[in-house]
Amino acid sequence: MNKNISTILGCNSDYQSSSVVVFGAPYDSTTSFRPGTRFASQFIRNESWGLETYSPYQNRDLTDYNVFDAGDLVLPFGNTVKALSLIESFTKEILNDKKIPLMIGGEHLVTYGAVKAVSDKYEDLHIVHFDAHADLRDTFMDEKLSHATVLRRCWELTGDNRIFQFGIRSGGKSEFLWGEEHVYTNKYNFSTLEEILNKIKNYPVYLTIDLDVLDPSVFPGTGTPEPGGVSFHELLNAVLLMKNINIVGCDINELSPHYDSSGVSTAVAAKILRELLLAIQ
Repeated sequence: MNKNISTILGCNSDYQSSSVVVFGAPYDSTTSFRPGTRFASQFIRNESWGLETYSPYQNRDLTDYNVFDAGDLVLPFGNTVKALSLIESFTKEILNDKKIPLMIGGEHLVTYGAVKAVSDKYEDLHIVHFDAHADLRDTFMDEKLSHATVLRRCWELTGDNRIFQFGIRSGGKSEFLWGEEHVYTNKYNFSTLEEILNKIKNYPVYLTIDLDVLDPSVFPGTGTPEPGGVSFHELLNAVLLMKNINIVGCDINELSPHYDSSGVSTAVAAKILRELLLAIQ
């Protein structure tokens, strides 16, 4: 692989030497309310150059690690199955080279493609999920593949007691009832996150961060804003806990930059990305 011409700050190492590979999955064809997440990776790349490579939160610097930015996948809008297949194949290539994939969505459905690849490699995979929405519907508008069904599809890969949700504050009644039987849900915040991470720290973990877990007052630039979310520092502290976890794949998704003309939402996403990159090294 050759690195993208425009790279995320501190992510310009060559592929062979890198332990983490970042790539964009600019897909939002099943978005049910406000589209625009397809532009997230481009905006994050640009905004990242307003940050420093050094994190005072972790006393780590991106320049001390090797991270490769592979750019954005070319995904066919209108063909969800093919788009997910391309994400899965690209993720498998990264995993086969013994590197950690970090995907930037895109709508949350892109997580399913990456998780399919990671679950093939790790049979005992566990998923940690930050989100405002449960995403546990079996179908949404008669569709199995949707950003509103993504964690249900992931559950079909992992089975019961392997998915741990945090920050959830929205979903249909049937989703919550189904979830009580099949997944662990910490509503509204991260109050039990450290306890859960201690229980699963010896397993391979996929972390998926839907940025609308943040309160819209912090992060208005998203397709389905849901009041009552966590603060920036609460999400930051949750990400920092990943330093002691066996993260084998991860993503951040659901930034729709055009809904926040101030650019603050993109800056928040870029900073969370920096901290996640450093935490999983």
